[in-house]
Amino acid sequence: MATQARANGNGDPLEKDFSHPNNGYTNGNDTNTYHMNDTNIDNETALKRIRTAGSISISPELFEKIYLSPQNVVKGDLRKTFGNPTPVALLGFLLSLSPLSCDLMGWRGSGGNGAAGIGSYYFFGGLLMIVGGFLEFILGNTFPFVVFISFGAFWLTFAATLQPYYYAYGLYAPLPTDPETAGLSTVGFTASFAFFLVFMGVLCFIYLICSLRTNVVFVVIFFTLVIAFGLLSGAYWQQANAFGNGNDAATLALAHRLQVAAGAFVFVTSMAGWWIFFAIMLAALDFPFQIPVGDLSTMIKGYSENQKAKENMV
Repeated sequence: MATQARANGNGDPLEKDFSHPNNGYTNGNDTNTYHMNDTNIDNETALKRIRTAGSISISPELFEKIYLSPQNVVKGDLRKTFGNPTPVALLGFLLSLSPLSCDLMGWRGSGGNGAAGIGSYYFFGGLLMIVGGFLEFILGNTFPFVVFISFGAFWLTFAATLQPYYYAYGLYAPLPTDPETAGLSTVGFTASFAFFLVFMGVLCFIYLICSLRTNVVFVVIFFTLVIAFGLLSGAYWQQANAFGNGNDAATLALAHRLQVAAGAFVFVTSMAGWWIFFAIMLAALDFPFQIPVGDLSTMIKGYSENQKAKENMV
């Protein structure tokens, strides 16, 4: 990320000039550079020069790495004023999804469909992703805004479904006077909840198509999520079949294998998410080294770019 100095309306130089040959702060001998501790300028003038500090010149590739969205034109300087909310939303996603993937695979004796992580689903997955999504909205980044808000709602929905207070499972419970229908509560609940996972997979498929204009890591995230949601839906339906057939062992075993496979794909999703989170943090701090995310910005041209190209040809 390069920072360029601009002169103010009077032609005076700015407080910081990164276009200086030394590419940094001057040592105080350069009369064209001002510093906050300069006794020759008053506080109001110094503050004005800071407010009109140099613009941020950022390449489309770096923009898409940092914001997970193609660069767009928005009014104002909000991206220079506020921090980047993308890593916060990603963090909420990862600290909910990574433990859940281990639960689905049954590592170290875990299980229970991830019920132990209800708190993280509320306060990491739900809270952080919705907050991050609204901040993306303020910055004008439509794609990450929609993605983060929808997944924040997913985590809140998942947590509420597992929370006994909301009684989602209990509503399928049979009457105490009819013990023969005890297994039907599981059948009705799992068969119904599977449809929610199916349409989450449909949503992720749409995101997968859209992510082809971002980077390879984002594509991997949505590709594995599409498969994972499909496998989880199958696992829930197979559980419903098993309980409906008197706890059929073979069907239950198939449901378990589908769940473990879904957990494996979700684990790949989370590892890709940790990779892009690390890449964004390195880029945000202007580290001397960067890690690639497989930029796809030049692979698929935008509609507006194609229209401009046609107009130029004419």
